[in-house]
Amino acid sequence: MGNTPSISAAEWTVMQVLWREAPLSAVEVVEALEGQSEWHPKTIRTLLGRLVAKGALCREKRGGALRFSPIVTEEQCVRDESRTFLERCFAGMAQPMLAHFIEHEHLSSGDIAALRAMLDRKTVREQDDDGR
Repeated sequence: MGNTPSISAAEWTVMQVLWREAPLSAVEVVEALEGQSEWHPKTIRTLLGRLVAKGALCREKRGGALRFSPIVTEEQCVRDESRTFLERCFAGMAQPMLAHFIEHEHLSSGDIAALRAMLDRKTVREQDDDGR
């Protein structure tokens, strides 16, 4: 994977708040997580510190308060987490993963149509790339 830090499930929850709206102070992150988690504010501050140490967040003093902002994008993290999942669970092969989800998850007719359209677009792009 790239240089995207490994983020735990709890840290992911904190990152989602900051991906939606940043920069935020620790107090603002705590307020945003009220109702989503039962975490004590000190726990959230600990998670923020870990994310700074991992290089996922930066913190800077603004207006008298420390404010946190993401260094890595949600897209980067999703891409790396997806790759890790694919390698760990499906030996890095997309076809068995897709087959598993198609067989074991509920897909509406709209979901199926959207997947077909994505595969069609991917096929066209691959054919265009092969024709160069």
